[in-house]
Amino acid sequence: MVELETPQIDAVFHALGDATRRRMLRDLAGGKRTVSQLAEPFAMSLAAASKHIKALENAGLIRREVRGRTHLCRLEPGPLASAHQWLGFYERFWTNRLDVLERLLHEEDARKAQDDSRESPTSKEGDDQ
Repeated sequence: MVELETPQIDAVFHALGDATRRRMLRDLAGGKRTVSQLAEPFAMSLAAASKHIKALENAGLIRREVRGRTHLCRLEPGPLASAHQWLGFYERFWTNRLDVLERLLHEEDARKAQDDSRESPTSKEGDDQ
């Protein structure tokens, strides 16, 4: 089980909480990108893009490699797997709860059908007046 109270999982969810960073991660899933390439789809400066990239780095979601003046970024999927595992606990919780609800509703429907079949349509009280 993934620890629920770790600084890394907090950093991952903080990083994933921003649409720009989620888009950057999606772009990195296609392969390495420079900071300029990651910033390109957005109306932002390289300094602003660097702040987003730093948040992704702090969460361990990306690695930055410096080649001269070029900074290449690549996706590190491990922390995403940890976040997925953490979310999986709640997915199982809600799936189990919904399964119980479904079972109860089916039981209630079966009881109503059984009660309705006990009442004959021709012998209902008050129909012969």
